[in-house]
Amino acid sequence: MLQRRWMRLMAPLAVLAMLAAACGDGGTDEDTAADDAGDEASDDEAASGEDCDTVDQTSLQLKWVAQAQFAGFFAADELGFYADECLEVDILEGGPDVGPAQVVAGGGADFGIDWVAATLGQRAAGEDFITIAQIYQRSGLMQVAWADSGIESFEDLEGTTVGAWGFGNEYELLAGLQQAGLDPDTDVDLVDQPFDMDLLLNREIDSAQAITYNEYAQLLETENPETGELYQPEDFVVLDMNEFGVAMLHDGIFASEAFVTENPELTERFLRASFRGWMHCRDNPEECVQITFDRGSIMGQGHQRWMMNEVNALIWPSPNGIGFMDPDAFDQTAEIATTYVDVIEEQPGSEAYTNEYVEAAWEGLEGDPFGEDFEREDVEVTPGGE
Repeated sequence: MLQRRWMRLMAPLAVLAMLAAACGDGGTDEDTAADDAGDEASDDEAASGEDCDTVDQTSLQLKWVAQAQFAGFFAADELGFYADECLEVDILEGGPDVGPAQVVAGGGADFGIDWVAATLGQRAAGEDFITIAQIYQRSGLMQVAWADSGIESFEDLEGTTVGAWGFGNEYELLAGLQQAGLDPDTDVDLVDQPFDMDLLLNREIDSAQAITYNEYAQLLETENPETGELYQPEDFVVLDMNEFGVAMLHDGIFASEAFVTENPELTERFLRASFRGWMHCRDNPEECVQITFDRGSIMGQGHQRWMMNEVNALIWPSPNGIGFMDPDAFDQTAEIATTYVDVIEEQPGSEAYTNEYVEAAWEGLEGDPFGEDFEREDVEVTPGGE
């Protein structure tokens, strides 16, 4: 849908460009350079936000602390994309004691970032939350074991000690176990896992939860005491939730239905600028690593560089266009939340999300919103992520 619309928007621009070239006055290179400089100055002036009659204040509550998981939003702020849309956005950091749903419900933020299942749970509990844009197109969650463990599938987890984070992060793991015919309460020994990989590294558990852009990198950034070198991917086996059909949608943008209904134009501008930020981070990952690092990240640049690369891989390619909620991916997330874990009693339909504001934001969006040619970079792993 977006591709057809994008092509319709670009075609008239191409015709205008050819007409302009055909009607050129044959000016000198100096004239052309002066014109280009004037155009750039005009662009800079427009980008400054000085053309805004008013600047609207809004806010975004992140799911966690400052890291490349949210680099697109930081870039949109730092590079003036929000200002271009006559917005001033207060980006609020999260943390272990901050729940985006509670902040948004309490009026502490207009928009929030959370996993879709969590938003569905809050909606079922009575909040009028709706997912208005789906940034991550695929799950980054995995279950990791040692390569010598003999674990190659969820069936192989039977009788083993399985680390799980809880707090809703375990839903995909529980679905994978049940699809494999295992009862999580009796067929495995579920252990509360801290948000690090120490239990696995110490072989105190047989497998551990990890996210591609964070905990998995922590494993590879750790020195193998037997070799004195960093661990390698071949030292581990990974159960990718996407490959086993139990992936759920992660970082989506949600808000109160009442808020977006009352502020449709602000919502559209917020999404457009945010999309620009993520497109910029796709094309300029190193710059976005620095932007994130300058935001006060406590992690090293090496770890952030890995994270930026893996986060981009969860977003790009965006087959339907950035921000679009794929109905099939939503249905799978809702089905798991209903069938395999006790999050919601009845599976919701399309009323729990909307692509309306995404499609409106696309209309003024320049650049490539699909990222079809995106490929992961070969990022060097650094000791301790430094």
